[in-house]
Amino acid sequence: MLANPVAASSDRPAGLWQRALRWELGLAVLALAIFIFGAVNSPSAFLTSSNLFNAGVTNGEFAIMALPMTLIIISGEIDLSVASILGMSSALLGVLWMHHWPMLGIFAVLLAAGAAAGLINGLLVTRAGLPSLAVTIGTLALYRGIAIILLGSNSVSNFPSGYATIGVLPVPHLGIPYSIAVFIVLAIVFGVVLHVTPLGRAIFAMGNNAETALFSGIRVKRIKTGLFVASGMMCAIAGALWTFRLDTAVQGNGLGAELNVVAIVLLAGVSIFGGKGSIPGVVLAVITFGLLQNTLLLTSFNQEAYGIIVGALLLISVFVPQAGALATKIRGVTRTWRPVPPATPSAYRQ
Repeated sequence: MLANPVAASSDRPAGLWQRALRWELGLAVLALAIFIFGAVNSPSAFLTSSNLFNAGVTNGEFAIMALPMTLIIISGEIDLSVASILGMSSALLGVLWMHHWPMLGIFAVLLAAGAAAGLINGLLVTRAGLPSLAVTIGTLALYRGIAIILLGSNSVSNFPSGYATIGVLPVPHLGIPYSIAVFIVLAIVFGVVLHVTPLGRAIFAMGNNAETALFSGIRVKRIKTGLFVASGMMCAIAGALWTFRLDTAVQGNGLGAELNVVAIVLLAGVSIFGGKGSIPGVVLAVITFGLLQNTLLLTSFNQEAYGIIVGALLLISVFVPQAGALATKIRGVTRTWRPVPPATPSAYRQ
């Protein structure tokens, strides 16, 4: 039972939402600036429906995995195994299809495998008391190893045409990629959970102070475990979409994607220390990240330059909120400090 999670999170700064709105406004301005830059520098290539469609296609799986990652980081943890779960799911899909499993049965197995991978992460963090950073670095290697065992150097393709076209054709009557359509639906669900329900308030409370949340009656271990399970399932969905987009299942699918996922979440204004963040911010970060990646591609930036920019975004996304919080504290101390007036000569006569 959740015993008043609002009280447990009462130590959150009063201006939390104001700062979040300012950050999201800044993201919107940044996205607009990148859009204008791309339109001015490559008008014939950038301002086309096919180019914008491709920008959505190449970031849809990252966006899906960023949603549960947002909740996990707000709760005070992190999951770096997301890309490996994606790769494991892709390899499992290929193996089961190679053995002539029906596609609906494969989807059920993928969701179960993703949930199991997330459950292992959650139990090691909440029950064994291990830090999530160390745990998920370990399972990052573990799940990628399972993908290698499942497929080795082999690849599986020739999926049914109805699935193989998911990544290259838009949703009928909507004109958007399937992965983005899935992301929009999931963003609404995750947004309602985080910002409207008692569970969402409990997640914020845990990120602000897990011990206080626990003493307030919040089932911290159970909720955090559930968040890791949800992350594993979303990664399994992303793995299936990634496989169909490339029409190929290989053990290396999604390799290194965890960096992009974390970059999106931190760019959204989610505090790496927990307790702060929003789903609307994640949506804006996905748009900004996709436009930036697409613009760099059209301006012939090489992969090394792209990696530098992503790394810089990570550093800025961590530094700017902390610098703002430090400035707020300094202003608070300055306002409350009053100099002691010097003693007058009459004080000594007494």
